[in-house]
Amino acid sequence: MPARKEMPSTLRRSPRKAQETWGRTHDAAVEEYGEGERAHRTAFSSLKHSFEKVGDHWEPKARKGPSDAQAARSRAQRPTKTAGGVDANASKQHLMDVAKRLEIRGRSSMTKQQLVEAIQKANDRSTRRAR
Repeated sequence: MPARKEMPSTLRRSPRKAQETWGRTHDAAVEEYGEGERAHRTAFSSLKHSFEKVGDHWEPKARKGPSDAQAARSRAQRPTKTAGGVDANASKQHLMDVAKRLEIRGRSSMTKQQLVEAIQKANDRSTRRAR
């Protein structure tokens, strides 16, 4: 099973359901597209519909669906920047709660987009520390 060997460390610290979602999608994508970046992108795209990245791991989202503008687009449209696993479509209150858990300073005066960017940076820092 190729997915087990290539599973990112953030997923190894995540719930079994997240690991299974990523693994099944990755293996199917490898069969379809071959091993490589496209299989990884496909697996993460699938994962982001049900999970969001919080710190150095993935947690279930309250509602399933696309996590950002890029995930909501069709393949034919021009790509946009992703939110790196942050559920940018979540409510501002949810993003404030996540920012509080991650101890992000200045969160009370941030816009929704600023919260998404701050959470993304905090997630990246947590992941680097955990490696």
